[in-house]
Amino acid sequence: MISQEMYELGSKRSTIREAFEYGKKRAAIVGLENVYDFSIGNPNVPAPECVKEAIIDILNNEVSTSIHGYTSAQGDNIVRDTIATSLNRRFGTNYSKDNLYMTVGAAASITICFKALTLPGDEFITFAPFFPEYKCFVEGVGAKLVVVPANVEDFQINFCEFENRINEHTKAVIVNSPNNPSGAVYSEKTILELADLLNKKSKEYGHPIYIISDEPYREIVFDGVQVPFIAKYYDNTFACYSYSKALSLPGERIGYVLVPSKMEDAERTYAAVCGAGRVLGYVNAPSLFQKVVAKCVDATSDISIYEYNKELLYNGLIKMGYKCVEPGGTFYLFPQSLEPDAKAFCERAKEFDLLLVPGDDFGCPGHFRISYCVKPEQIERALPAFEKLAKEYL
Repeated sequence: MISQEMYELGSKRSTIREAFEYGKKRAAIVGLENVYDFSIGNPNVPAPECVKEAIIDILNNEVSTSIHGYTSAQGDNIVRDTIATSLNRRFGTNYSKDNLYMTVGAAASITICFKALTLPGDEFITFAPFFPEYKCFVEGVGAKLVVVPANVEDFQINFCEFENRINEHTKAVIVNSPNNPSGAVYSEKTILELADLLNKKSKEYGHPIYIISDEPYREIVFDGVQVPFIAKYYDNTFACYSYSKALSLPGERIGYVLVPSKMEDAERTYAAVCGAGRVLGYVNAPSLFQKVVAKCVDATSDISIYEYNKELLYNGLIKMGYKCVEPGGTFYLFPQSLEPDAKAFCERAKEFDLLLVPGDDFGCPGHFRISYCVKPEQIERALPAFEKLAKEYL
């Protein structure tokens, strides 16, 4: 006998992956250059040169047992100290290596936090639109995911709906800013209001309500947009980071969980994070890439390419009559679909070989996601197809 729940998760791909796989099949028929695949968030910008240089330097100058051997379960001491120093320099904080737990990417960071926190009856709140995997991550630890409907005017937090859903069973709030799929960046005003409300509710219910800040897109912002570092605004914040996006290393699966010393009962909470990593089998993130990210700790890929793509695509769609909140970061657009049923809209888009992802799985029907981490030439070739699609409706 097997778990029916696990079977269902394993036998059905996500909507994003379904579109991605369809694109590969379609490309074999019409040619790769004639399929405009905007389905998956796989960075197309090369990793910065320092990544290659770091790998070569490590391989040439360190012994094999150091490169490929076990680190401490929570990560290499020097690596964690280097990351803490970088955070302190950038955000005016006072972290040490003992605030950091190295992980196998942001997904591991988030699931470790869920596992460390969850007690029977717990609920986690997130804000639409949200990354669909949150649901299976939360349910996988026996908790319940509660979704706050989107504020589609600007994709800031819908506080009225949030207050209707927060209750004594709320263990934590999941925040993703810059946001996948909308590209929205929560303003300082939004974060201050969120922190104030959570402080009040924590006192009212007699237990801390945490923030789990999912921030792999923290460095990918445009036009001078500032991303509030949430752990500075609210003490009970876990910062879950991945180098997948900013360093273009998604396949290397390397990131961390930050547990600030100001968090309530911080030492026990950090120990619970270590215990969750142990139970989930996430001890000792990949040793080589721990060392690599330490050497590239303040570097990013060429983010300007994403900004160029955003301008090209956003301005082009707006001129055609599409409606969209301009993103402040990430490499996603989240326009309104041109008919109420976004799934039907995305199916019609396939007639023009446009592969888009409906917003339903992100908790935001009537919208669709475009992942523009592609070559600018693909966007240029795709714009006439978007225009033909628009003429079907407008």
